[in-house]
Amino acid sequence: MSETINNNQVFSLFEVTKSIQNTLLDRYKSAFWIKAEMNKLNHYKYSGHCYPELVEKKDGKIIAQIKSNLWKDDYITINNKFLQVLKEPLKDGIKILFLAKISFDPEHGLALRIIDIDPSYTLGDLEKEKLETINKLKEEGIFSKNKSLSIPLLPQRIAIISVDTSKGYADFQKIIDTNPWKYSFFHFLFPSLLQGDKAVENIIYQLNRIKKLRHHFDIVVIIRGGGGDIGLSCFNNYLLTKEIAMFPIPVLTGIGHATNETVIEMVSYFNAITPSKLADYLLQCFHNYSVPVHKALKSISEHAVRIIKDEKLKFNSEIKIFRSVTDNILIQNKEHINLFTFSIKKDLSVFFKSFKSNIQQNMNRTIRGSKVFVDSNRNELVFHKQRISEKILLFLQNKKTTITNLEKNVHNMDPNIVLQRGYSITYLQNKAVKSFKEIKDGDIVKTIFYEGQIKSVVTSSSNNNQEQ
Repeated sequence: MSETINNNQVFSLFEVTKSIQNTLLDRYKSAFWIKAEMNKLNHYKYSGHCYPELVEKKDGKIIAQIKSNLWKDDYITINNKFLQVLKEPLKDGIKILFLAKISFDPEHGLALRIIDIDPSYTLGDLEKEKLETINKLKEEGIFSKNKSLSIPLLPQRIAIISVDTSKGYADFQKIIDTNPWKYSFFHFLFPSLLQGDKAVENIIYQLNRIKKLRHHFDIVVIIRGGGGDIGLSCFNNYLLTKEIAMFPIPVLTGIGHATNETVIEMVSYFNAITPSKLADYLLQCFHNYSVPVHKALKSISEHAVRIIKDEKLKFNSEIKIFRSVTDNILIQNKEHINLFTFSIKKDLSVFFKSFKSNIQQNMNRTIRGSKVFVDSNRNELVFHKQRISEKILLFLQNKKTTITNLEKNVHNMDPNIVLQRGYSITYLQNKAVKSFKEIKDGDIVKTIFYEGQIKSVVTSSSNNNQEQ
């Protein structure tokens, strides 16, 4: 009951919430179908109950939201239906069509009690998105663009997009790293979520990272360890599938499911049912290259062995023939050599005898000729000797006369002899005076005679013409 406080009618919170509860029970007596997106399932394993968060979005924004209850027994029934139809349990981030009643509790507030969920609606919504994405890609002419690329003969450098804890990733890695043929691969993981609201954003982000490093990779592989159609809904997203269709290097997928094919698998260069099958495909690429090579190697080896064997037989045959021919040639040439040796010895003996005789005759002729030459030239030598002696004596006498005349001239030029003949020498400052022009009035000169000298003072000087 209400009470009056300060002339105001006041209700307790419980009374108000109870009134709301009664009003809603009177207004919403039956259950009705609602469509919404289950943002969070909020399943509690201990109690078995779920408290889903339901939202409605428009242009990516939440325009309505409400809490809901899904009790344990109803959850088990609904989850089994999803496993039968979609091959996956109830999960976060899916659109659902559900039967519910409005529930209001004074303690817990307003909520929707979920009674049933139609799995075919969820499946239909996924198929609708898938068809819309396919039509858009085909209208833009890019649906088969990645398929038109060429994969390297040996795709060794692999960029992997997967969850690092995924069993599919572990299986793929084990198969290519431990293959018994020792094929060598380089692979690098670009970790990403592969389901849920953030999956598309994560995968595109990693694709953009790989695009910047595309020259370091031959292919991109997207690996997921399995699941049903709900978990694969992100692989029908238009933005993601367009990114893969337009990717500059081949994209291969190993999503790991056996239900309908997703759009990402349709537009990728190659799709395998599981990560293990994808690894087998890459190994097969190496087989396709190595098997013909090994066959060619075997064929070449066998052909080479046959050629060597045939050539060896020919060679042995040629050796036998060669030995036989050379033996005959050696025998014949040995006889010729013996004949030539005997002939040479004989010819040399005759030659040396004849040569020795010629040498002796020439030596005798030389001795006789030398004697005749010496005798015939001896008189001439004596004559020339006498003539040479006479010419030498005459030459010496002429030279002696010349020398005597020179001695006389030298003696006559002696200063003392010259002075004896009445000549004198005049000195000025210890230098002989050769011209009167060297002397001035007043100069003291020294005059040398044969028997003495005088000093005199010059009072005047003149040349011979002036005296005359």
